[in-house]
Amino acid sequence: MEILTLTALILFGAYLIKSRDQKRRVALLAGHLGNYQIEHLMEKLTEGYLRCLGEDDLERREQIWNLLATSEQTLASQFSRFAAEFSKVGEADARVSRFPIALPFAQALFPGGSFDMREALAIHARGIADAAANVQQRTPRDKAYMMSAELFLMQHTCHWFCRSKAVASARLLARHKTSYAQVLDAVSPATRRAYGGLVGD
Repeated sequence: MEILTLTALILFGAYLIKSRDQKRRVALLAGHLGNYQIEHLMEKLTEGYLRCLGEDDLERREQIWNLLATSEQTLASQFSRFAAEFSKVGEADARVSRFPIALPFAQALFPGGSFDMREALAIHARGIADAAANVQQRTPRDKAYMMSAELFLMQHTCHWFCRSKAVASARLLARHKTSYAQVLDAVSPATRRAYGGLVGD
């Protein structure tokens, strides 16, 4: 009986520590994101892409693509500034555990099993900027597909930072009907190489 009580107390303590750490991470990220309209621009783009792809009138579709290109550039600019601002966060606060689930003190106990959120955001900033500039000269449809993947992967990383990789992947699938593996496959080759090298995927 004493062992069960002790186990319950340990599990409860671990839960409290994990919850406090996650709240701190959410507040840290939200505090930086609050200075920008990144989430609003993401929604505007994803909805715009769907509307444009469903438009039968070629002239109207071209007009929508041009409007979306302006939003893409605005988002890329804002995200670059956000990544630069977050790069000033201390290393201890920027470490993210590679373990699928959140474990208390995982970053401190297993430093080799973590990655730097500052580096991840820098990778996302480059990927989003390249997609907005269409450096690979893709068609508007393919450009939209790649930009969506870059944004979804960035969103996955933010959820991973705040919660865990498992939670981030579940949210990605629930919100966008897309798996983590599919998103990784759809981003640019440069993003895939850099991101995979950082997080170990």
